[in-house]
Formats: sequence, C-alpha cells, structure tokens
Amino acid sequence: MQRTMLKSKLHRVRVTHSELDYEGSCAIDETLLDAADIREYQQIEIYNVNNGERFTTYAIRAQRDSGIISVNGAAARKAAPGDILIIATYATYNELELEKFAPELVYVDALNQIVNKRHEIPVQAA
Repeated sequence: MQRTMLKSKLHRVRVTHSELDYEGSCAIDETLLDAADIREYQQIEIYNVNNGERFTTYAIRAQRDSGIISVNGAAARKAAPGDILIIATYATYNELELEKFAPELVYVDALNQIVNKRHEIPVQAA
C-alpha cells in the first residue's frame, strides 16, 4: 500500500511580496527551502490563514536569509503582503518507508527567521 503523507511544512510564514506580473510561482528564502527539504521547482501547497485560500504552485529560490516569501503570477491574487501562510509538500511512501517517516516541520518568527524545527506536531490539550 502507498500513502500520501505530509513531507514538510513551513508554518505561518509571512508574505513579503505579491508580484502579479511575475511568472507564476512562490519565491522562498533559500534557508527555509533547505530547512524544509523543498527543492526549487517542487510542487507546493499553500494555505492562506488570513483569507482561507488554498492553492498549488511551485517553489523558486529567493536570496538566502532574506526572509522573502513572494507569491507571484495569478497566485498573487490569493495572498497579499502581511498574510500568514502555511506552505506544505507531500510525498507518497510505502509501508516500509513509513517505519522511518518523519516530516520536516519548520516554524518561523514574524520576519520569517527559523525559531524551531520539529518532526511531529505536539498533541493539543482538550
């Protein structure tokens, strides 16, 4: 059996740019790409916490340690500077691979600088 699982997540990054006339994609600080194991041109899912928009695009590299999160092209209509996003990737794993499975979860501050990195989401108290 194959299962599609969360591979990585950039949690609550802040949009710094929204470029309607730029070729479509999402430019992400190279440090964040590395931390979340996201490759340039890899498909990403974006969830906009501010307006509920959910959309698919691909990642491109922005300057390392810049904090840039730039939503480009048609997707620029779905996110504005200051919006909070969750950027996720998924992968398909077989049962053997799942024995070693651990997602890359990256948490940032208001300037999109890494403050924490985990491999599991803490259990929420009821």
